[in-house]
Amino acid sequence: MEIKHRNKVKIVKFIYKKGETSKQEISRELGLSMPTVLQNIKELLDRGIVIETGKYRSTGGRKAGALSLAKGHKYAAGIDITKNHISMVLVDTSGAVSVYKRLKRFYEDSVEYYEGLGVELEAFLAENHIDKNKVLGVGLSIPGIVDTTNSILLRTHVFKVSNLSLKKFSRFLKYEVAFNNDANSAAYAELREAAKNSIYLSLSNTVGGAVYIKDEIYMGDNFKSAEFGHMVLKPGGRTCYCGKKGCMDAYCSALALSEYTDDNLDQFFLQLKDGDKKCIKAWQEYLDYLALAVSNLRMAFDCDIILGGYLGGYLEDYLVELGSYVVKYNNFDIDTTYIRSGKYKKEAAAVGAGIQFIEKYFEAID
Repeated sequence: MEIKHRNKVKIVKFIYKKGETSKQEISRELGLSMPTVLQNIKELLDRGIVIETGKYRSTGGRKAGALSLAKGHKYAAGIDITKNHISMVLVDTSGAVSVYKRLKRFYEDSVEYYEGLGVELEAFLAENHIDKNKVLGVGLSIPGIVDTTNSILLRTHVFKVSNLSLKKFSRFLKYEVAFNNDANSAAYAELREAAKNSIYLSLSNTVGGAVYIKDEIYMGDNFKSAEFGHMVLKPGGRTCYCGKKGCMDAYCSALALSEYTDDNLDQFFLQLKDGDKKCIKAWQEYLDYLALAVSNLRMAFDCDIILGGYLGGYLEDYLVELGSYVVKYNNFDIDTTYIRSGKYKKEAAAVGAGIQFIEKYFEAID
């Protein structure tokens, strides 16, 4: 029975990662006999977990039947909590991000805030006609040092609280809840399918990150790994919100640009494309500091660097320009193709927070 369970889990995870596949490919790639694959696929089809989606791409000969995971079979909710906003997503067992919503809500350590979190989630599910019995759980992404073992938010400069019980956040949520640091959540969303070691650099209103080594995120001895935002780029420089001077956060957060356009990042890039001199100057300065940060991370870890967060969503069109700045600080690499932009934009942390429930569900399939 244990072998049968493991085979079924392997098959479901393989389909999840591939998106679309065939029985023949499953058998070949997982080293399973065709009778084993056929039996498991039949059971998964009967339970509505897997569906047939037509013909799979051909590599010669007859086309095999295509298989994928069913959309809407089960859902996980992901919630990203920031100082000024609450972002919510629904991820289903096919891996698709169904819907995304962002609300203006200022964080405060009060019963009213936590109760409102539960109210907003229920409204989010209702307006998207989600059967609550299909919700596997709710993942919460929170900025700061999160002790998941003891459910404590040890410290967060963003919220200006410490040793806060995470149960406050889950008190009014009617589902199983799990917590994680925002940058780790975003990194998990971006890197869970990665086949190689990577650094994730989150460039939102604060700067964070994650180190993804050997298929898992390195947390550090005290849950403080990859606090890249508080590495000093310029000694004695701008004051960071943490109180130090010259931190990467003070130079590379999204706020370093949006402050020029009344905290509107979209407007900044519109004006940049229109040739606004003030925005061009700010952008060139930003790229120089970001290039210094990227070069330092490359020297330390020698692996791919994925740029995500709010700002990461805009960087896809500027990677070549960023690369030209990076080579000024790094003469060890022939090119800068190791720098990539993230797949997700503003919703990455919420997606990563929710995905863990999808994968937990797969592990429990019998």
